[in-house]
Amino acid sequence: MLLDKEQNLAPFDGELFLIRCFYQQPESDWLFAKLQSTLAWQEEDILIYGKRCKVPRLMCWYGDPDACYRYSGVDHQPLPWTDELLVIKEKVQNDCHSSFNSVLANLYRNGRDSMGYHADDEEELGQNPVIASLSLGDERLFKLHHKKRKQTLDINLGHGDLLVMTGTLQHHWVHSLPKTTKLKGPRINLTFRKIFNFL
Repeated sequence: MLLDKEQNLAPFDGELFLIRCFYQQPESDWLFAKLQSTLAWQEEDILIYGKRCKVPRLMCWYGDPDACYRYSGVDHQPLPWTDELLVIKEKVQNDCHSSFNSVLANLYRNGRDSMGYHADDEEELGQNPVIASLSLGDERLFKLHHKKRKQTLDINLGHGDLLVMTGTLQHHWVHSLPKTTKLKGPRINLTFRKIFNFL
């Protein structure tokens, strides 16, 4: 893996690594502006307990042609990689010593946009997936909660930070980006992953 095991932030049951300022501010500023203006952001409906609900953020899915992904009852056909996403993917792959064939992009427009608790444990992600998550834009709180113990982890993810979840983490922990009443500007999150079982 990309970092020394002693730097693992997960106290047990998985591996969690954080690289602060994976991109320095000038490049982070440029990437944020470019991605915000050029990616094909859309509001989606997802299936929650049998009901269709609006996703509280904007989303888009990019990747290799056959990297299809089913999320919350919705089939996602990947859009072709943009030049900027390919450059980011190459840098993330080199540091993670992993390969990725897709990226889920989320745009949190303000503090009311959020992501509920979940695990990235879909079958097509494989047994112990490597999920590399790049944050651009305003800082937001990222929360993890162990599925069986009372253990929780809170991580503030800032502009240009890279968080990598791997090992058995998705089996034992759920994570979220909660709403906040604090005044927050927009944030882009890119989660690179590898799809194994294509639809």
